[in-house]
Amino acid sequence: MSYSISDIIGSISPLHTEAAAAAADHLDQLTKPPGSLGKLEALAIQLAGITGQVKPSFAQRAIIVMAADHGVCEEGISAFPAEVTPQMVLNFLAGGAAINVFARQAAADVLCVDIGVNAELSHPDLVNRKVRMGTANMAVGPAMSRTEAEAAVWSGIEIVKEAVNKGTTLFVTGEMGIGNTTASAAVMSVLTGIAPRECVGRGTGIDEQKLLHKASVVERAITVNQPNAGDPMDVLSKVGGLEIAGLTGIILGAAAHRCPVVIDGFISSVAALVAKRLCPEAVNYMVASHHSQEPGHIQVLRELELSPMLELEMRLGEGTGGALALHLIDGACRIMNEMATFESAGISSGEPSAGVDAK
Repeated sequence: MSYSISDIIGSISPLHTEAAAAAADHLDQLTKPPGSLGKLEALAIQLAGITGQVKPSFAQRAIIVMAADHGVCEEGISAFPAEVTPQMVLNFLAGGAAINVFARQAAADVLCVDIGVNAELSHPDLVNRKVRMGTANMAVGPAMSRTEAEAAVWSGIEIVKEAVNKGTTLFVTGEMGIGNTTASAAVMSVLTGIAPRECVGRGTGIDEQKLLHKASVVERAITVNQPNAGDPMDVLSKVGGLEIAGLTGIILGAAAHRCPVVIDGFISSVAALVAKRLCPEAVNYMVASHHSQEPGHIQVLRELELSPMLELEMRLGEGTGGALALHLIDGACRIMNEMATFESAGISSGEPSAGVDAK
């Protein structure tokens, strides 16, 4: 039996409200003032709602790094040449990138996926799902065909399914692709209606003149392609990127398997926005890791109605913010699994005595 993206979207169900309510009740029984752990408590309740377990744990987790190239680099919108994409992929596979360091610290696997790198790559640990050798230059025509965008989304869904079958229960989104902040800004602008100049950022560290040029390239891409804001797949194909589409599939696949998916920075959050537009229910499975320095990121998070856990002034991508957020997820889980209740510890619960005002 064959399945489609629409079948996966249709299989994404609401959170377990009973488990979430039971988690909230358990948190209030723990030896602390109610709500005193702030966002960690909201996270624990969300994780219970996702998994259906009041006291979940995630022993096996995977950071999925989607790598692809962008034809729009021909327009001179990056401080780095496109050749850096395949070079960084080999660095990931060698274990030498920042994401590898943070993944080791968080006991997470890194799966590096070639979904559209403009080079022939070969490595025993590389996940080869290449749809095409990078996108075309979106400033002069569509970045890719709709069929190619759908194939990239489907690849993400399949990668999650394969990982879940091997025991993975938590996913982190990561990416690599010179030029991908430009494509992300274009997708964001179309889906939100926010002007391109407010969506673009410095990416790899471009100067003011290049920043203005980058905004004009995004404007031109939107004008040339006229993507339909009401059709997320049309937007992805015309002004998006293969790794953005792949991450959209990762997010939809994780939600379909009732697994939390940690959203990294700007590019990952734009993929999350596409996933939400395809399936509003999917946002309930997302955990926003951090707020990056890309100016469009916080606006995308507002569109998603997600509150990031960390503010570290990062702008690296790769899934690095998401990897660091795994420690907070572990903290929320351990609180649920290990912290004493007032009853078990023999501590008064803080209820005011008769005739005494609560302070």
